[in-house]
Amino acid sequence: MHRRVVTPSEKRRANVGVSRSSEHLLTVPPACDNYPYMAAKMDKLTRARHFRNRLAEAMRNANVTQSGLARNIAIDRSTLSQALKDDATRMPSAHIVGACAATLGVSSDWLLGLSDRPESAADLLDNSFELSQAPRALVDEQIFAWHREAAGYKIRHVPAALPDMLKTDAMLEWEYGPHLGRTAQQAINASRDRLNWIRDAGSEYEIALPIYEVECFVRGAGYYAKLPAHIRLAQIDQLIALTRQLYPRLRIYQFDARALYSAPVTIFGPLLAVFYAGGHYMAFRDRQRIEIFSQDFDVLIREATHTARDFPGYLTDMRALIR
Repeated sequence: MHRRVVTPSEKRRANVGVSRSSEHLLTVPPACDNYPYMAAKMDKLTRARHFRNRLAEAMRNANVTQSGLARNIAIDRSTLSQALKDDATRMPSAHIVGACAATLGVSSDWLLGLSDRPESAADLLDNSFELSQAPRALVDEQIFAWHREAAGYKIRHVPAALPDMLKTDAMLEWEYGPHLGRTAQQAINASRDRLNWIRDAGSEYEIALPIYEVECFVRGAGYYAKLPAHIRLAQIDQLIALTRQLYPRLRIYQFDARALYSAPVTIFGPLLAVFYAGGHYMAFRDRQRIEIFSQDFDVLIREATHTARDFPGYLTDMRALIR
């Protein structure tokens, strides 16, 4: 009897338990050897399409023709036309991309599809930070404009003292009268405007106060020295009423400044963060910094000694200490 010789390929199939009928499932077809090339080609096609579309868009926005752009960047019009063809896959040189970007007032990264922001790096930096004068009282239209811009977003606020928008007229007159004279009425009007804005704007306001701020106010100490008791009583009554009436749209938390610290800051949703530096406001508009400042504020809320629910009751207890 003759014994059939088992071939090496049959042995391999037997060892892995794969039948001849399913062997093709474990085998990469020869055509698939082109996968890296195809992916690279697709990437080039995508990038070329981004460049073509965005260059055309930038030219329309700048009202520049192909001839005008070619003349401005000192290349042949045919070179530029080639880059703008629908089937173009070859990218122009870095020099040409940079020259187009500079002439059209956009960034090279945006033209190449590497950024969603068309502004140049210098413009982005300029637009991400602004410095404006801060008046002694909230009579500056700039800060009100920021509130209007952020309508509907959550506003996070660490005030330099008690929030002006929650103060009584008598409190504002005591605070600003010696410095502003007759214009103290402007501070009062501005405070009323901010309070009405809270009522009507649809924004949520979270305010974080250091514990010592209310304690000093109640005892008439520090900044609030010589503030008459009757003004403090009326002010704390207004705070109690407003924090109950406007909750949860308005939420005030208290944190221990010995464990946590914050400079005076207002974060207008995802749009901007504004620090109060005494004579000026420093406003940041880049998302990364706004996110960092928002996270810092959230720590104040998470670690708060007194929550927004507790705040009216805490004020009621502290009221008894006013003398």
